[in-house]
Amino acid sequence: MRGACAVAGVTVLVVVGAGMAAAGDESGRPDLARYYTQKIKWGTCKGDTEAMAEATGGAKDIRCGHVSVPLDYADPASGDVDVAMIRMKSSASGKPRGSLLLNFGGPGGPGVSALAGAQKDFGFLSKDYDVVSFDPRGVGLSEPVSCGDADKSTDPSSGGTGDAAAVLAEMRKVAAECAKKSGPVLPHMGTVNVSRDLDVMRQALGDKKLNYLGFSYGTRLGAVYAAQFPKNVGRMVLDGVDTLTEPVAEQSLVTAEGRQTALDNFLTWCTGNAGCVFGTDSRSARKGMVRLIKDMDQMPLRSLDGAEFTGQDVVGVLGQALYSRQAWPALSQALGALLADGDPRALIRMSGGLVPTGIPSTGPAAGEEVPADNMAAALMGVNCADDPDRPDAAHIEKEVGKLQKQFDDASPVFGKSMLMPVLLCFGRPAGTKYIREDVRDVKTPKLLLVGTRGDPATPYRWTEETARRLGSQAVVLDNKGDGHTGYLGSTCVQDKVNGFLLYGETPKSGESCAADEG
Repeated sequence: MRGACAVAGVTVLVVVGAGMAAAGDESGRPDLARYYTQKIKWGTCKGDTEAMAEATGGAKDIRCGHVSVPLDYADPASGDVDVAMIRMKSSASGKPRGSLLLNFGGPGGPGVSALAGAQKDFGFLSKDYDVVSFDPRGVGLSEPVSCGDADKSTDPSSGGTGDAAAVLAEMRKVAAECAKKSGPVLPHMGTVNVSRDLDVMRQALGDKKLNYLGFSYGTRLGAVYAAQFPKNVGRMVLDGVDTLTEPVAEQSLVTAEGRQTALDNFLTWCTGNAGCVFGTDSRSARKGMVRLIKDMDQMPLRSLDGAEFTGQDVVGVLGQALYSRQAWPALSQALGALLADGDPRALIRMSGGLVPTGIPSTGPAAGEEVPADNMAAALMGVNCADDPDRPDAAHIEKEVGKLQKQFDDASPVFGKSMLMPVLLCFGRPAGTKYIREDVRDVKTPKLLLVGTRGDPATPYRWTEETARRLGSQAVVLDNKGDGHTGYLGSTCVQDKVNGFLLYGETPKSGESCAADEG
């Protein structure tokens, strides 16, 4: 998914590649020396991050810090953004190889809380690396963006084409409210800027090369970094490979279709097991799920304090839980409690136990410091900033009814929620063309791309397409399994990725991993 925002000043600079501009550079590039000479001061993690780290493996080797990056790389004097970081110190007896930076996807996924809650999952990599993650600008603890309740006030699925003008007028209001609540960082989000932040982090960590493991959206970030800073790339793995070419509407539609397929597979599995709340017939179960969502949107459950739990809240939990087959038994039980007793608590707990990339976590990053809608607002901000397509109002008004039907046909459950991010880019400036036009034929060391055949969010064809765009340095590992991303869902993928990152063992392009049994 792609979109809007002020990156125009950056695209002139990104093509110059690696490193910092010195003061008085004849090229006229801004002086970034103060960012590239900073050192990270690591200290004890605070608040929820510290509690999470202690609860999931002990906090003794976990430290938090931050780097400062320019709000606007074209005008560093306009202000700074503090990017929150977290480090799991290497267990190596000698000097570690350096740092391995992780991005858990989204866009909008916080890396600080994700790594704090997943130390055991990446402990093997800490044999050689300091494992590091971060909250990208506008996300989590890094000056989080927010739209408040603005994006909940408009229902793009209501009415027909006759209501298109009213829908678009509401979208303009939403865009204005997001800008008001998010502050100066929102126009400077987008992968081009986050990639440049990544290079500042690399230097601040003391690494000559960036060693990197990116999941889902993190693969887009890694690909952009490889194009911007090819000489700075070390060992890079892209798992659950994103598209670099398809516009936001196409990506959202593919995601809706993928999630619907995963839901159908879940309901087939559920109805084949004793005790499934939807009965024993998968076709009836699919109809029952659609009816449940519609009924709860019309008549939400309300807690004693007035908080609502709607059908779209159920959709949000489904979208997360379906990324991993390991979550299906818990999801079945949680839906059973909802349908049998009207009790949403198990579903609510599941929504706090997963992040959109399918990487396990245990809750929000920083409690009340992070707006409740930050992940959704950041996803919109980044995707809009990455997409150069922005039709005019007259075209959109004609297309709204068609889009509604397309998304409803793709998924009667997920269509509505996946259409909203498309419409929310309306009213924003067109985004950068850099990703679509210039991220190709990189001159880097070998890059390992992992594609999963049964991935509901990033279809395998995107792995193949992105590999062709990146050129001869892209090596594809074909994971025959299911679920979003492969590293934590396949023993074979994990072994191949670990071998590449730790020992430089590159699989042959086209090599495959069979699905794990059970």
